[in-house]
Amino acid sequence: MVRTSLDGAIIADVVERLSFVDDPARRGRQPVHTCYVPAGRVTPGLPREWGEQALAALDRHGDELDVAEPILVRVREKLAREPVEDLRIDFEDGYGAPADEAEDADAERAARVVAGWHRDGTAPPWSGIRFKSFHTKALLERGVRTLDIFLTTLGSELGRPHGLALTFPKVTSPAQVFALVDLLEVLEGRLGFAAGTLRFEIQIETTQSIVDGTGALAVPRLITAGGGRVSGLHFGTYDYTAACGLDAAQQHLAHPACDFARHTMQVSAAGTRVWLSDGSTNVLPVGDAVGAGWRTHHALVRRSLEHGFHQGWDLHPAQLVTRYAAVYGYYRETAGESARRLGAYLAGTGGAVADEPATARALARTLRRAVDCGALTEPEVTALVGTEEWSAHA
Repeated sequence: MVRTSLDGAIIADVVERLSFVDDPARRGRQPVHTCYVPAGRVTPGLPREWGEQALAALDRHGDELDVAEPILVRVREKLAREPVEDLRIDFEDGYGAPADEAEDADAERAARVVAGWHRDGTAPPWSGIRFKSFHTKALLERGVRTLDIFLTTLGSELGRPHGLALTFPKVTSPAQVFALVDLLEVLEGRLGFAAGTLRFEIQIETTQSIVDGTGALAVPRLITAGGGRVSGLHFGTYDYTAACGLDAAQQHLAHPACDFARHTMQVSAAGTRVWLSDGSTNVLPVGDAVGAGWRTHHALVRRSLEHGFHQGWDLHPAQLVTRYAAVYGYYRETAGESARRLGAYLAGTGGAVADEPATARALARTLRRAVDCGALTEPEVTALVGTEEWSAHA
């Protein structure tokens, strides 16, 4: 008989004192982008119109895009079928500060438009609003009123639709997050939504949301303050770089200051099921600068993917072309090696690279992302890996 020195009661006591968290289950498909549109410009046909405008830009300027034809075929199919994966109706910086009556009307109209998308089957998989920050008393009151009008109207029109997304900008402290959580709890009760169903993204665009006044990392405290309601962290390129004191020419997504912030977000959110989204570029593919805008956007999207940020902001319909071209190109280029390594791991044959279980899960999740966005099909990935078992690891 094997002898031990620890009895069951001691082990049970240790188990009781510790909190065990299994590897977080995948939340499902993550959008590859969030499209921001000022509330005053939202129309019932907007998702379709963005796709049509992107296709038109590709038709007119496709010769300025250095992308292989097989990828462009898939991009065209995506733009015709599902051009916008995530849409945020903006009541913050992109919207401005009109009279209260005008913002009230736009908040109500935005809710009716979103409800209409769901009724007629044209809604993006995710949609919602970005309301004003809690930075001042006036902004807080205006932001909360807009949020209230939007959710109340949407609830009366449709109930809570699948894929509802709320974006909380310019967060500087956990106290602001606690306050929003309290408001959402009240709204859920009064609108008849199940407790905990209203979740939100925190925009990381202030220096205080990276390192707080005590010198501690702020992001973990912000996520904790959300009480399980934080769905994502979205980086804000220009507010953050301005807050760091960078000159206008240095305010861009590839600046090392942005890398520091993103990597802090990445480490802080690891294992939490909180999605990460990169920021935007204000270099737009318009007028005589379509080619230059596309090259800038394509390079930045690719760079974000290489840094582990699988989502980012798009501000113009023509950016959809390079969003999908960059995403599809990245996943198709990396799929062969990912599939080979995952197949060897699952078969137990090993190889030149000794992958561990965590790496195998990462490989499978990368392949799943490729399928989710349309870069590859599930049968294509199964053929590359050599077994359908890969999907269970994603």
